[in-house]
Amino acid sequence: MAHLQELEALTKALSGLGIDEKSLISILGKSDPARRTTFRQRSTHFFIEDERSFERWDDHRINLLRLEFVRFENALVLWAMHPWERDARLVHEALTQVPQSYRVILEIACTRSSEELLGARKAYHSLYDHSIEEDVAIHVTGSERKLLVALASAYRYEGPKVSEDAAKSEAKLIAKAIKNGDKKNPIDDDEVIRILTTRSKPHLKAIYKHYKEVSGKNINEDIEAADFILKETVECLCNPHAYFSKITHKKALTRVIVTRADVDLKEIKEEYNSLYGVPLTQKIDDNANGNYKDLLLALMTRD
Repeated sequence: MAHLQELEALTKALSGLGIDEKSLISILGKSDPARRTTFRQRSTHFFIEDERSFERWDDHRINLLRLEFVRFENALVLWAMHPWERDARLVHEALTQVPQSYRVILEIACTRSSEELLGARKAYHSLYDHSIEEDVAIHVTGSERKLLVALASAYRYEGPKVSEDAAKSEAKLIAKAIKNGDKKNPIDDDEVIRILTTRSKPHLKAIYKHYKEVSGKNINEDIEAADFILKETVECLCNPHAYFSKITHKKALTRVIVTRADVDLKEIKEEYNSLYGVPLTQKIDDNANGNYKDLLLALMTRD
């Protein structure tokens, strides 16, 4: 019964019949993925059943909502979205905005599971009549293009098996490419791209472990002054919690809180506290206002 009452309250608020933002924050802050799925499936005047078997926002409805929810519309719209659609829209925005944000593309390509990334690619087809890979190839013109296209195309093995011999051999290849970085950018090296975009994450962690054995330094030390995209790729793949904890820009922070709330926000908060000595909730409290702040804090402090 409580579940149905929550759905009715959400429907009423999102229909322009008076928006009780406090109630919305309370409901959405404790809403789990299953309840949001039910809400999307029952709210056919907000969501369209896509031909690829997921529920996506009606574009006209999104535009109306964005007029209604001024301060926290972005967080609210993203939070209610199906994760596939959310990632697809984030990638498209990152490619078409000025300046472009390669960080968003990298973040989604490196931190989603193989099935999640495949889902984002399916949603992108439906929304934009192009593939993510196609649009990355069109819109990214620098040396980053080859790496980003390959990352967006990835479908990694996610099991635990690792070949230590292969990992050690590939650690040597990466170390050599970084050492010769003054002659050739490592992200232009086909072997480096192959390793970063096809190997499983446990395998990559084994490579990073062997890297110190073959080079005498941690890979993070050697790429400190290397190409930005290489450094971000390595951290995103091997230590995503550290990567996410360093994002402090308000819009980016909203994206991280919303997209990781059902995944690993607890670990990100712990990493942030360890890195800066203050809780992430304090950062939100100091830099956001009103109901927008309340929504972010509700997502961060829920069970």
